[in-house]
Amino acid sequence: MSRKGKVLVAMSGGIDSTVAALMLNDQGYEVVGITMKTWDYASAGGGKKETGCCNLDSFNDARMAAVEHGFPHYVLDIREEFGSHVIENFVEEYIAGRTPNPCVLCNTHIKWVALLKRADALSCDFIATGHYVKVREENSRFVLSKARDLTKDQSYVLWGLGQECLARSIYPLGDMLKTEVRQLAFDMGYKELAAKSESFEICFVPDNDYRGFLKRNVAGLEDRVKGGNFTLADGTVVGKHNGYPFYTIGQRKGLDIAFGKPMFVTNILPETNTVVLGEIQELQKNEMLVRGLNMIKYAAITPGMTAITKIRYRDPGMESILTPVPGGVHVDFLNSVSSIAPGQSAVFYEGDDVIAGGVIQKDVH
Repeated sequence: MSRKGKVLVAMSGGIDSTVAALMLNDQGYEVVGITMKTWDYASAGGGKKETGCCNLDSFNDARMAAVEHGFPHYVLDIREEFGSHVIENFVEEYIAGRTPNPCVLCNTHIKWVALLKRADALSCDFIATGHYVKVREENSRFVLSKARDLTKDQSYVLWGLGQECLARSIYPLGDMLKTEVRQLAFDMGYKELAAKSESFEICFVPDNDYRGFLKRNVAGLEDRVKGGNFTLADGTVVGKHNGYPFYTIGQRKGLDIAFGKPMFVTNILPETNTVVLGEIQELQKNEMLVRGLNMIKYAAITPGMTAITKIRYRDPGMESILTPVPGGVHVDFLNSVSSIAPGQSAVFYEGDDVIAGGVIQKDVH
């Protein structure tokens, strides 16, 4: 047993998780690699070849790295849990007129739960991944914070991790730049891996066509929802659409309707199969309601707490004032923000630290 402890490392076969595992091995941890099988690409019905982390090549890349460096590697099949929770939620949210964030749901309720369970079974002290974030202990809480490389920071998608997960998590790449990780992989002899391109697709929608995924996986959906109305905010009908689940807040392209000026999806009303359109200023909001909070830095939101609030992954964030309400928090932005989408995550920051995160319920006019 290593004096540093035994660590279970999630290895997708990509550059980040491979480098993370090899770094911990070199640092003297007793490393055990594990690759989680979440999805069969072939069952997605996409038109492209396998890409991303859920394919045989990736599994073999992860296993080979483990073999070459003398630590064990396992494959964990979590397709059933993934499908029943993440994919079903993904479909249900679009049918409800919301825009889901499946990666957050998967990290929170599937991957880290599976990692902790298997870590306990293998007597591992810690779990580790190749995510670009940092964790530290402060005031008897484990605080998630942004990575050094802000272009790769993944704290937004990990807001749902509980204190038990954070207490046992190690993130070796939190203080590294992506360029440094690539160089390290090259220096370790993984030249092809160092040059490997990254995938930003949802793993079970590998062609990035979520509309096609819904059509293939919800029997009769297209026939049930086609022919609904495009309206303006005042209810004026301006055309017909292909079905409300196939549109998202803020969408401009693919509306197939001409106005002579840019128009955007500003609201989705599933109960009447209505998609509301408006000009860009109609997307601007100053308030929203967020529920399903997971507190990280502090035990609770206090009235009048200030934070930088991000409403999407690439969002730089906006200054805001947080007010606790029953079951969640009311967010007042100091300046308006665009395209608040119910179902997406809202993450509250104090400097680089994550205060808390939750799911956007609605904007408030």
